[in-house]
Amino acid sequence: MLLVTGGAGFIGSNVVASLNEAGRTDIAINDMLGSDGKWRNLTGRRFADFVPPAELLPWLDGRKLEVVIHLGAISSTTATDGDAIMENNFRLSLRLLDWCTSTRTPFIYASSAATYGDGNEGYSDDWSQGELERLKPMNLYGWSKQLFDLAVVERARRREKMPPQWAGLKFFNVFGPNEYHKDEMMSLVAKRVDEAKAGKPVRLFKSHRAGIADGEQKRDFIYVDDAIAVVRWLVETPAVSGIFNVGTGVARSFRDLMTAMFAALGRPAAIEYIDMPASIRDSYQYFTQARTENLRRAGYNADFMPLEAAVKRYVNGYLDRADRYR
Repeated sequence: MLLVTGGAGFIGSNVVASLNEAGRTDIAINDMLGSDGKWRNLTGRRFADFVPPAELLPWLDGRKLEVVIHLGAISSTTATDGDAIMENNFRLSLRLLDWCTSTRTPFIYASSAATYGDGNEGYSDDWSQGELERLKPMNLYGWSKQLFDLAVVERARRREKMPPQWAGLKFFNVFGPNEYHKDEMMSLVAKRVDEAKAGKPVRLFKSHRAGIADGEQKRDFIYVDDAIAVVRWLVETPAVSGIFNVGTGVARSFRDLMTAMFAALGRPAAIEYIDMPASIRDSYQYFTQARTENLRRAGYNADFMPLEAAVKRYVNGYLDRADRYR
């Protein structure tokens, strides 16, 4: 049996779908469904158990699992409840790391590109303690993820007991089906597709930085299928441990993203530019791009889908259909 924490969420439900498609149904999901429609991410999925967060640690007692895929977290970059973040993102992760260590269970967990902060220190996938300590996350979520990365690396550096495999994944801008419960944290494609279908122009932020044109703020956008492929590869490659960036290694602009969305809908691009709110101008990221040398050195050699192909798959396969769920 495999355990997927956060298994009803965006990336987690896609992991469960991928496992189902490979014939695996011996999956335990740990999550909260709430009342925001997140349950729809699991319609059509098959799994062996659903474990509420409060019951997870007792449920683990005495069990033997093939792997723990730990994707559960408070993932909002605007979250402000420090106690809840520490309990969910840091302390629970430590408990799972301890359990995997004592039971000799592989442990794959979600870190985040939010650990890189404003990007001034670059996006190197060097996970040495010194390099990680240089990073300065700009929000509570990113800080909690960095704390756990540092705790894991400190144990590895001291040659303390660890799970037989441990791997942290710094996901960049993942987009794709089943992200609809995330509200403001959804990708821009999911947010703007209905406006584009209705013949309305989409709005992007103007640039407030010299030398960067409106709409040319860039991100490393990666389709969820490619992100899941990295997770699945790690599950199937238990000799690999470390912290890895999960991005395409190619930064593309928000203008490119919206142009690809209009093209997938068969419409000419219609984009308007509005002022960025003053409250976020000082902390807004103008560029993210994953360095993936570490992942490639570890043996991962699959290609990542180009932006236009990924957006077309998302729009035509999900967003332009009555049922948008995977």
